[in-house]
Amino acid sequence: MLTEAPRKRGDAREHLLQLAEAAVLEKGFGATSIEELIAAAGITKSGFFYHFKDKTELARTLLERYITREQALFDELFARADELNEDPLHGFLVALRMLAEMLGDLPNGHPGCLIAAYCYQDRMFDQHIRTLNAEAVLSWRRRFRERLDRIAARYPPRVAVDLDDLADMLSAVVDGGIILWKVLKDKDALPRQVMLYREFVRTVFVGTGPAP
Repeated sequence: MLTEAPRKRGDAREHLLQLAEAAVLEKGFGATSIEELIAAAGITKSGFFYHFKDKTELARTLLERYITREQALFDELFARADELNEDPLHGFLVALRMLAEMLGDLPNGHPGCLIAAYCYQDRMFDQHIRTLNAEAVLSWRRRFRERLDRIAARYPPRVAVDLDDLADMLSAVVDGGIILWKVLKDKDALPRQVMLYREFVRTVFVGTGPAP
């Protein structure tokens, strides 16, 4: 019994986080109440406060969980692409295709981006959470920029382009694609946008013609 209790507490906490993330992505953090999460989870209010001291701690934990999950996803994606390719451009293009295919395989489309959801309601959060949100975006910039630097060393860009902007463009494309999917109810809009970004990157470094 003693070894089962921590697992059950962890399961309950994770269940609350899953419910909270789904609610925030659907209608925003401000419209998500502790009461509705308690009812959905089938726990008492004291059960909620056992896991989170207040709604601010819930917000921070949700964001940290989301960032960790996204970073692990990109780690795995790029690792798989690197196993298949030594050429930095080809590897990046393969990773983007894998990303597009993964997004296209989601049965009900992309649920949304917690980073964007928090940004839209940033006045609701303390400075720590706003800083954490900004650092997540900057970490993605650094990740993609490192890849683009390696590409540029072998394939000097054919057009004047700021590599930070090109790195940020992937985040912008993904979030924009999510908006297209949600507004137009076209779940293939997001993977198509990623593939357009892929084509743009290829054109920046090698011009038109067959991909390397």
